[in-house]
Amino acid sequence: MLSDAQWAELEPLVEACRPKGKTPPQDLRRTVSAILWRHQNGAKWRAVPAELGPWWRAAQVFIRWARAGVWERLLSLVQERGVQLGMVFLDGTSVRAHQKAAGAAPKGGSQAERDHREALGRSRGGYGTKACVIADGAGRAIAFRIAPGQAHELPQAIPLLEQLPGVPKWVVGDRGYTSHRFRDHIWGMGARPAIPPQRHEAPVACPEWIYTNRNRIERLWARLKEWRAVATRYEKTASSFAGVLCLAAALDWLKP
Repeated sequence: MLSDAQWAELEPLVEACRPKGKTPPQDLRRTVSAILWRHQNGAKWRAVPAELGPWWRAAQVFIRWARAGVWERLLSLVQERGVQLGMVFLDGTSVRAHQKAAGAAPKGGSQAERDHREALGRSRGGYGTKACVIADGAGRAIAFRIAPGQAHELPQAIPLLEQLPGVPKWVVGDRGYTSHRFRDHIWGMGARPAIPPQRHEAPVACPEWIYTNRNRIERLWARLKEWRAVATRYEKTASSFAGVLCLAAALDWLKP
């Protein structure tokens, strides 16, 4: 159960971004506590402790709010505390999908098209999802993009940059983001790239005193993957898994 101090901080944010129906949700504190417990522990919904209320209520609220974009709005709200745009960092990670992540309700198209729609695919690491994030200078998540597991990170970079609340001074990424076109895009938006070239390419400017800070986004992924539902994807739909990422990131922002 969320402590009084945690709920005092989280409640106004949840109230500001949740859907406003005719009937207010019952015992919202216990329901949110159940949602957090389930995703932090990676358990089945039915395993939610009885003291946190009916498991089906927590599951329904989480899925409905994920479809409605509530968790993305929650992440945006916590960023009003101040995004640091001196440097921003781009990085992606592969998330293995549990066998239960397959089997989303068909909505037309082939199996391959459904997998692409739900951001699931096979890579050398197995069946999973590629999750990409853009983080601010303090190493806090600003936005996510997800794609099938075999997808490259670079196509997600420009859409992530477009979700920034302003223009950063530096855009930092590893060799996975090496692209002359992408560097030109960064210069064109008024920022400077700090992306090392591939080993077979000609040298480009990548100041070491900037690039050495890239460990901040690696530490961000380490914190997020402490949530077992982030380290392993259990969600069948892309909207639900994106909701897990945004919820974990919002709680990371709220840490003292």
